Amino acid sequence: INQPQVAIMGTGSVVKRPVVISDERLGETIAIRQMVYLALTYDHRLVDGADAARFLTTIKQRLEEANFEADLGS
Repeated sequence: INQPQVAIMGTGSVVKRPVVISDERLGETIAIRQMVYLALTYDHRLVDGADAARFLTTIKQRLEEANFEADLGS
């Protein structure tokens, strides 16, 4: 982090990975899902760790929902 920055978020590549999912008919099964790593670096003197975790959780939820029409003006 370079001053005056307080935090920076990095992303990895979107890749397909096998994950275990729960299906009502099949129970637990393996499926292929697109995954990405998110990394957040921040100055702990200015950003509390709990706030940073909530921020990343919100980003994760938004990406999983993939409901961007309102943000894009559609």
